[in-house]
Amino acid sequence: MKIFLIAVTGGFALASACKTSKQTDIAPDAVKPVVVTEKVVFDTDDPAIWINKENPATSVILGTDKETDGGLYVFDLQGKIINKVTGLKRPNNVDIAYDISLGGKSLDVAVTTERETNKLRFFSVPELAPLDEDGIEVFTGEAERGPMGVAFYRRPTDSAFFVIVGRKTGPAEGYLWQYKLVDDNGKIALQLARKFGRFSGKKEIEAIAVDQSLGYVYYSDEQVGIRKYHADPNKGNEELTLFGEGDYKADNEGISIYALSDSTGYILVSNQSNSSFNVYPREGAEGNPHLHQRITEIPVSTLESDGSDVSSVSLPGFEGGIFVAMSADKTFQYYRWVDISEKGKLKTK
Repeated sequence: MKIFLIAVTGGFALASACKTSKQTDIAPDAVKPVVVTEKVVFDTDDPAIWINKENPATSVILGTDKETDGGLYVFDLQGKIINKVTGLKRPNNVDIAYDISLGGKSLDVAVTTERETNKLRFFSVPELAPLDEDGIEVFTGEAERGPMGVAFYRRPTDSAFFVIVGRKTGPAEGYLWQYKLVDDNGKIALQLARKFGRFSGKKEIEAIAVDQSLGYVYYSDEQVGIRKYHADPNKGNEELTLFGEGDYKADNEGISIYALSDSTGYILVSNQSNSSFNVYPREGAEGNPHLHQRITEIPVSTLESDGSDVSSVSLPGFEGGIFVAMSADKTFQYYRWVDISEKGKLKTK
């Protein structure tokens, strides 16, 4: 495949030009991004990659700006802000689902948590047209709410869509709530499907990621490890494994899944305080699909990265896929997967 180099000008720049007070935290041999986005106003937190199936070159990156009166931003592949919704009340994580049927139309949809209102917000992609009635409350009736992490799941048996939501703090059992999406005359409504998931109580749970093909949900129990469950509520609430214990300098954060095939690939988890990502086998070990032992640790140029996303779809300038990670300097960084894979001696689709 021919690679088109992305010219980086104007409001965004190569990582070599990025100077912050934490620059010394970046390893000398860290992988460098191809693009660093324009800055948001307050505090970047979590990205999501939207692949335009009709024209991949016009794919975009969504990202949250986490603060009161923050927002949800849309960046093009050159890192330029091309759309945004502002005035959101501390949006945390964002995720995207494709082909949700609403009002007789098939839409790609973004969801983001709005912590200060205890709501989820839904928008069409890439237009960011609202698809809810000023948000939908979650964790109703609970003393501990404050939604943070969120991820979509589409069940293959009936194509039902769900969202799995985490919160700032919660009980030792039933920390996550899962809701089924319902079409309410072209708007999204939610029906509670289950409460599940253990919590150590050590810090918080923010990062959530769903493996659509294999049907698993992963979440970071910070300062403990990564917990794994079935994403289908009909398959029960038993924890399948806890992995990554002892692999992190402090917090284990953002989770993203790179697919080599329908069943193989890599799980990347942010080692936040080490400016690196730990990599685990998506398929587990031979004879044990729930044994995820660290393959490698890849130093990157992000600062204190909370959230990340990855796609194995090749895009212009991003051969083998694109990896996007939040950085604490109000930006998101785009990496070529081939650079990540070369550093970690990993495979490329």
